[in-house]
Amino acid sequence: MAIYELRTYTLIVGKMPEAIQYYHEQKWLPKFQDKLVGYFLGDVGALNQMVHLWKFADDADRRRHWGTVYADSDFQEFAKRIRPLILTQENKLLTAAPWSPQP
Repeated sequence: MAIYELRTYTLIVGKMPEAIQYYHEQKWLPKFQDKLVGYFLGDVGALNQMVHLWKFADDADRRRHWGTVYADSDFQEFAKRIRPLILTQENKLLTAAPWSPQP
């Protein structure tokens, strides 16, 4: 059964434009986006949030993926730039309800 990881990053107020610029300049994501469902920016409700959703075959697949990402030098450079802009991070692991369309 596939699992989904929902990652929500709340940025320091006023730092969203800087974070968006870093994402435009980053080089790591194209190497790893085969598991990416999408990146989203909040528009109403909770503001200053970046949300991304990932799909994995199972938890072992998820752990392999992030281990490879964290070991990547391009990701490490990106992380040095983006982490000071992040106020909080929340990760959720989800499974699709049986009646749900399967992304």
